Amino acid sequence: MRWSDDRLILLDQTLLPEREVERGYQRWEDVAEAIRALVVRGAPAIGVAAAFGVVLATRQSRAGTFDGLVVDLETAIKGLAATRPTAVNLFWALERMKRVALASGALPLTEVRARLLAEAQAIRDEDIAANRAMGAHGATLVPPNARILTHCNAGALATAGYGTALGVVRAAHAQGKVALVWVDETRPVMQGSRLTAWECVREGIPHRLIADVVAASVMARGEVDLVVTGADRIAANGDTANKIGTYSLAVLAAHHRVPFYVAAPFSTIDPALASGAEIPIEERDASEVRRVGAQQTAPGASPVFNPAFDVTPARLIAAIITERGVVRPPYRF
Repeated sequence: MRWSDDRLILLDQTLLPEREVERGYQRWEDVAEAIRALVVRGAPAIGVAAAFGVVLATRQSRAGTFDGLVVDLETAIKGLAATRPTAVNLFWALERMKRVALASGALPLTEVRARLLAEAQAIRDEDIAANRAMGAHGATLVPPNARILTHCNAGALATAGYGTALGVVRAAHAQGKVALVWVDETRPVMQGSRLTAWECVREGIPHRLIADVVAASVMARGEVDLVVTGADRIAANGDTANKIGTYSLAVLAAHHRVPFYVAAPFSTIDPALASGAEIPIEERDASEVRRVGAQQTAPGASPVFNPAFDVTPARLIAAIITERGVVRPPYRF
């Protein structure tokens, strides 16, 4: 994503890998819909996009006073916060933008707007720096000739740039340590096959795409040396919410004695939640399960349960990789 000519520019991830289409946004309401519709997704990327959504709200506001501007910003922040409930980075970024706004009451409105743009850009830049630091820390856990399994998409597309879990892969690949990345397709929205595989092709990272149900077989054959995934929210005890299917991989990894790692920035950690039992889990539209793209694969009358995330207990996580270093159990955030 990028900011250009007072617009937020997003690569539409719903169209990948078939088409690469950029869309420009000038209204916070449209950014909110882009988040809800998965045009932009991934916990860090959602947070950055929402921060720029607040900037757009300052451009849209016709308020002539600071108090009036704050009212408009609070409306936008509430609307952006309502888009997706699980990824804590969204709320972290919005709260950060709100603090900057409220601390600027003595300034002219033009300066308030400038400060909020600077803060959104700082959130973006800090995310990229954090991802690169995570990659460096995580690469130390990757053995030579590693065969790595990853789930969903935690690459540059899911962040402001570089990636979290895929950032670890990228850093290890740059060191010549990656023999192969097993890319889970990640049903039902196929973020692995559509997005992670697309990033691997662009980066020249050796990979093989597998259906989600193949993960157990490649582990049983001894063809996985480690699993690394991203995270959408991490509780104080280390329990981690990530894309649905992550918990299954963690159980499989424990059974096959394969280390299971999580890579996420500190902004993904929610110390206010004691355990994963308190993490809200988003449920998405049934059509995502009844279809693969435009092709219907189940009867329209069939009821569907479609949680977007599951929670992996901390006891199954060998380490959590952050920009501040590698954290090992017992986790106490």
